[in-house]
Amino acid sequence: MNSHSPQERPLTRRDFMRASAAAAGMSLLGPSALHANPLARGGLPLPGKAKRVIFLFMFGGPSQMDLFDYKPELQKHAGQSTTHERRTGKNIESTILGSERKFKQYGETGQWCSDAFQHLPAHMDKLAVIKSLYTDSFAHGSAVLQLNSGKILQGHPALGAWANFGLGTENPELPGFIVMHDPRGGPISGPPNWSSGYMPAKFQGTLFRAKGDALLDLKPAPDAFRYGMTREMEGDQVDLIRALNAEHFREHGQDEELAARIETYQLAHRMKVSAREALDLSTEDPRTLEMYGFNDPAPDHWLALRPGVFGRQCLIARRLIERDVRFVQIYHGGGHQQQSWDAHYGVEENLGIHCPEVDRPIAALLTDLERTGLLDETLVIWGGEFGRQPVSQLAGDGQVANKGGRDHNPKALTMWMAGAGVKPGSYGETDELGGIASVNRHHIRDFHATVLHLLGLDHEKLVFPYGGLDRKLTTVVPAEVIRGVLA
Repeated sequence: MNSHSPQERPLTRRDFMRASAAAAGMSLLGPSALHANPLARGGLPLPGKAKRVIFLFMFGGPSQMDLFDYKPELQKHAGQSTTHERRTGKNIESTILGSERKFKQYGETGQWCSDAFQHLPAHMDKLAVIKSLYTDSFAHGSAVLQLNSGKILQGHPALGAWANFGLGTENPELPGFIVMHDPRGGPISGPPNWSSGYMPAKFQGTLFRAKGDALLDLKPAPDAFRYGMTREMEGDQVDLIRALNAEHFREHGQDEELAARIETYQLAHRMKVSAREALDLSTEDPRTLEMYGFNDPAPDHWLALRPGVFGRQCLIARRLIERDVRFVQIYHGGGHQQQSWDAHYGVEENLGIHCPEVDRPIAALLTDLERTGLLDETLVIWGGEFGRQPVSQLAGDGQVANKGGRDHNPKALTMWMAGAGVKPGSYGETDELGGIASVNRHHIRDFHATVLHLLGLDHEKLVFPYGGLDRKLTTVVPAEVIRGVLA
């Protein structure tokens, strides 16, 4: 009998590849590879209650005075002329546009919500509605970038990348930052909104496709098993590729992109099981699917989607959060102007299309997270890149546009948060017409500082060295945490 002790057993080809890949990986990634959660980066420990984030991004700019920011004076003076500052910075004669929505106060917090939403009002006591935010850009592309990365220019890490850089990943089987966008199209400035910027590429968002398979090639090729390919053999191939890449890495200098690519190969192989399981909704109770709007009928408007479309994404977000994905961002609205929240040519038509698409799914998500106990450690964010104007949209010839549209307005942005560490209630105020943040005004950088704080990260200490500077999400301009929305 020819037996060997573990020390004497001959080294096989598979042993060699696995050992080489493991050693190469550790030398590539350095000390940070030894720690799944590099908490020291953000100046921790802080009393961060949120462990994960779901960001519901309403692309196009929802109209605050038609949803959450009730303004009696707007209604009282509707149709009257006023001098109003437009995009050019000039004061132009405009017509005050009242809201056609009916408002009510809900719950113990007495927060206002319009009848554009039918299901969300039941959850107002969970929401901290911030009505006094403002940003710097009138243009969609730069405004979306600023809400995501703190800057109006491309090339900077997104909020999800900062969260993963500061806290690390809790589940090595799935990406730490996952993005889904509307099947009608993504946000106008595209992938830079979920970029890792000057950080290593491993912190960037992974896009799950809105149509068809969320991720391609999760299943083996049809002929793979016919030729004897097994999952273990496939793993050997990935290990060999990693070892060869590592050898190239050592010989040709340390390339962060290559290091990230090596990690991506390994993650992609693991995701063939983990992602398929996370995306498989067949295990969900039929009542849960109904709650998210899966059974709702098709809408009447030709531009509108069934609630189940956004509902599916919200349900997947819950399943990803259950599996410890750090940051999930869902974009709603895209493609044609009327397919987003960009209400230039009729705010009523716009609300009629988009509110029913998201109303039931968002209410279901909040119910589901609360039911499972995940809301205690998950921060849910809702909002768009800017607000809307309290006056009628002007056409190119200076005439009032048809159907009562509203133009972009970076001077008054309403967003809400719910979940871990958030104190429900209304915070901040706009002026009497709802067009300018006036009480407890906060730039969007303060909102970012608050999100980081809720995650247990200090926005002043969470830095990444690049170009000779310590870069921050909140930029070099002083920022403050919005204490009024903290529990």
